[in-house]
Amino acid sequence: MAAWSDLTNDVLEYITSFLTFPDHCRFGAVCKNWRSVSKSRRYPPAPQLPWLVLEEEKETRKRKFYSLSDAKHYSIEIPELHGRYICGSSHGWLFAVDIKITGILINPFTREFFELPPFPPFCEDVDVNTLIEKVPSDYMGGPRDYTFEEMQTTIVAKAILSHDPKERSDFTAMIMFGEMNTPAFWRPGDLCWTVVDGQQGSSYDIIYFKGNFYVLSPVNVLYVVDFEPEPKLRVVGPQIEVYGNGLEQYLIDFDGNLLLIERFCGLDEGNLITNGFNVIEPNLEENILYEWYDIDGYALFVGRNSSIFVNASHFPTCKKNGIYFTHITKSKYACHDFGVYDMTDKKISKLYSFEVFPPPVVLPVWLTPSTW
Repeated sequence: MAAWSDLTNDVLEYITSFLTFPDHCRFGAVCKNWRSVSKSRRYPPAPQLPWLVLEEEKETRKRKFYSLSDAKHYSIEIPELHGRYICGSSHGWLFAVDIKITGILINPFTREFFELPPFPPFCEDVDVNTLIEKVPSDYMGGPRDYTFEEMQTTIVAKAILSHDPKERSDFTAMIMFGEMNTPAFWRPGDLCWTVVDGQQGSSYDIIYFKGNFYVLSPVNVLYVVDFEPEPKLRVVGPQIEVYGNGLEQYLIDFDGNLLLIERFCGLDEGNLITNGFNVIEPNLEENILYEWYDIDGYALFVGRNSSIFVNASHFPTCKKNGIYFTHITKSKYACHDFGVYDMTDKKISKLYSFEVFPPPVVLPVWLTPSTW
């Protein structure tokens, strides 16, 4: 039998295409040659289950993650994330906000990052003298003043990318910010975020789908973002009827199908909990709605992340026809409500003890890990 050290690079590169993310990292730690091979993009990486991005450890300041594939926690030193609040994930990258209301876009495992300008309406650095300094209420559109510490965790409700920055340099970042979840975008080289006009009411979700950004409104309207001649929202598709109390909605690209995930919530002894989900396909061409009763054995992951779906049959620990959810609501109870909904038997189960999330500081975020 040949020694592992004698394996040629093309064989090693092929082996890496079957590795889970933790094993891929271990592979690259063997020696310099294997580390170089681990960064090869000759073969597409193996499908990966999303990780949960958790809180920062107080003592070490390491960022905590939870891997679904091996049901383990990992604590990783990522200095760029120290003291930053995670407000979104997309294509394996995280959006993180600091106390000065500026942000970075970072791949936490390669530590490549982009500096983001201060979030709207700031176009200059914010001078934060103390955490109790007040921000005028008209900034957030709400009835009271906000501290910068509060703004750090509430200013951006969601953030997504059009493309992986490692794949395309001309990507676009889109956020929902402020009390009304107003859409705004940024591109590399821009000095400020550009606010998109035409919004009626606040927004529920945003998605990049088949070359366009779409915004979902709570008044059951789906918008497409027109960038020219001036950025604005234009109504498309059928009006979407929704029911229930405490409802949230998510848009997801399911293998080329635009799906709307309706999440039904209610109060149980003062705690906000999830009761169930509906899956609807708004057909933009025929202007009608289709209800889905299963998702062909796949699994969906919804929350503050860009849409994620995986073939559950590839992962023994993944539930087929399952909707894995975290919370994006700015409620002190929100961190306690996450798990997986089985579309087959319509039951909800917990992933594991939720006591690892200290409310209301941290909301877990789904992330597809990548070092490629």
